[in-house]
Amino acid sequence: MSKPSAFQRVEGEEIMAMGNSSCQGCGHATLARIAFKVLGKNTVYTSVPGCIWIALQGSIPLYWRGTVFEGGGALISGITNGLEAVGKDMIVVGFYGDGGTADIGLQAMSAAAERNENVLWICADNEAYMNTGGQRSGLTPKYASTTTTPVASESRGKKSNKKNVPFIMAAHNIPYVATASIAYPNDLIGKLEYAKGIKGFKYIHVQSPCPTGWGFDPARTIKVARLMVESGIWPLYEVTEGNNFKITYKPRELKPVREALSLQGRFRHLDDSEYEYIQGQAVDRWRQLLDIDGKKLPI
Repeated sequence: MSKPSAFQRVEGEEIMAMGNSSCQGCGHATLARIAFKVLGKNTVYTSVPGCIWIALQGSIPLYWRGTVFEGGGALISGITNGLEAVGKDMIVVGFYGDGGTADIGLQAMSAAAERNENVLWICADNEAYMNTGGQRSGLTPKYASTTTTPVASESRGKKSNKKNVPFIMAAHNIPYVATASIAYPNDLIGKLEYAKGIKGFKYIHVQSPCPTGWGFDPARTIKVARLMVESGIWPLYEVTEGNNFKITYKPRELKPVREALSLQGRFRHLDDSEYEYIQGQAVDRWRQLLDIDGKKLPI
């Protein structure tokens, strides 16, 4: 099949109900609305505990199943195999947060990917355990202030860098891996359209800002998300067939990371040296991605 353009608009039916339980400005609600318009009604969706479960509960009139934090990979594997056994062709999607993906759920996700289960795994990444109070996760960026990595006399926020889960998943040699952002809906739509049309394990890692946990005005959700992409903190790319790498959006020039981070309360404590560290990380990472753009991954 030919791959659709990454910059097309979705014309699907509106699936998500107007009311939901998400906070004001929650990126998850925007993500879910876009995703279900693309995926359509012939979909079974699954959740594990987290904000995405709460945000979607009762607002998506489709088949739904939930399970324990560590069980996402097992749940979607059982559903897709059960549907195949009875001859039903349906899209099985997991909407999981960063905890249910990168930490507690990583082992089961890896196992499902290794088996190349025919599922779509969407990580709605708000970079902390927001549903239980904003504790740090493996996807919380360095220096971010959380309830378990507070800023104090002996602490400057989280001490370690964010896990590179998309590359971890690409190392499983699954058919499709992508990053996306709710600030770039056409890019997200194109990746969802492509993923739903191929068989095997598909993984899309979506930036989903949290006004409550990140500490910004809910009206600025899209602005914050866009600046993080424009500064190189959140690059947009895809990996097909395990190692064919392509950047799907290239800013003409990277904006300073300070423009994105200064809007977020979780980074209000940063000094010049810490901004310089994050800036250097973003630029170095962007150069590495440019080097492999359109080529095979060095894995």
